[in-house]
Amino acid sequence: MLDIKFIRENLELVEKSAKEKGYKINIKEVLKLDDKRREELSEVEELRRQKNEIAAKMKGGKPEASLIEQGKKVKTELVDLEANLEKIESELKAKLATIPNIIFEDVPLGGEECSVEVKKWGEHHKTGVDHLDYATSRDWVDFERGAKVAGAKFYYLKGDLALLENALLQYGLSKVIEHGFTFMTVPDMVSSRVLEGCGFNPRTSEQSDEYYIEGEDLGLIATAEMSLTGYHMDEILDEEKLPLFYAGYSPCFRKEAGAAGKYTRGLFRVHQFNKLEMYAFCLPEQSKEIHEKILAIEEDIWQGLEIPYHIINIAAGDLGAPAAKKYDMEYWSPVNQKYQEITSCSNCTDFQARAVNCRVRRKDGTIEFVHTLNGTAIPLARALVVLLENYAKEGGKLKIPKVLQPYMNNREEI
Repeated sequence: MLDIKFIRENLELVEKSAKEKGYKINIKEVLKLDDKRREELSEVEELRRQKNEIAAKMKGGKPEASLIEQGKKVKTELVDLEANLEKIESELKAKLATIPNIIFEDVPLGGEECSVEVKKWGEHHKTGVDHLDYATSRDWVDFERGAKVAGAKFYYLKGDLALLENALLQYGLSKVIEHGFTFMTVPDMVSSRVLEGCGFNPRTSEQSDEYYIEGEDLGLIATAEMSLTGYHMDEILDEEKLPLFYAGYSPCFRKEAGAAGKYTRGLFRVHQFNKLEMYAFCLPEQSKEIHEKILAIEEDIWQGLEIPYHIINIAAGDLGAPAAKKYDMEYWSPVNQKYQEITSCSNCTDFQARAVNCRVRRKDGTIEFVHTLNGTAIPLARALVVLLENYAKEGGKLKIPKVLQPYMNNREEI
């Protein structure tokens, strides 16, 4: 979330960024509520001062009846005012959570169609196989039994395709570790505070993507980014320890409520999949450089797999609430003859850190919020789509990319 002081001092910028991102917000209502909070806080602090003063006078002897009565009156008033202040602060926090992060100056304006290509790599493959038909014919995937057990868009991976998914994970791990990331497995569920702190606020209620656990203050994670965002919650990190780089592996659970009109065939868009996610906590002055570093690692991974792609700078209207800037990597689909998303990486500045209260202590003793960034190393189900489309051979065999062969008992095809 944004700092209320920053909002007051940058009203036009905040309103413009929200509008460009497609969020409807009422800044005046937020500021009015904050004014009310300030007034209430001032009254609470005055009553607390009076309470302490009365308590001090009562020490060392029998207090006068009038002083006892005054103490009771102040205590009663304070209880009521503190309860009201808590209510106002809760309401203000909820309002602040609806305001998205500001965008960087080099973010293209407009909707999804206004995103700008910034880089391209590899030669387009002219033909490819439909991944679902091919995998089904090899008895490698079973959506029918997945639906029987859990519902539509759940599935089983079998045999060599399941082994290939594991090979992709091992390859991705070797890459992120090579680049200095610490590997972590993470909780598959997080509290509502962490979910809210991540800032995944949908523009409409119909776009809510999370699965919640009824009767518990828990939700299933949509990405390891959620668990990693909360890892240093309510902590103050020392400046010399930053940046910190983590790679989280987890299942991801998504309703895909906002996926209408998007490519959804087979493994490309499902309700559960595994993913290796990169995450960074850093100093504010480091985040732009680290954003480019995470993007470079994603490119390194996919160039190793010899998959053609391009990089796009995502337009404001297609950015989520937390990101100040986001790159998408889209691979060339020889089946659909177009680019389709495979990974992304975002600079969330201090937006998430402020919500989960993760700060840094500078060498001079000052304390401020850190910046957080995230990027997909390998989304495993979608990566299988890419490999099946690009590496299936005539005669039914699947060629294994050279970088994956060491993780497949050195087999060249399956």
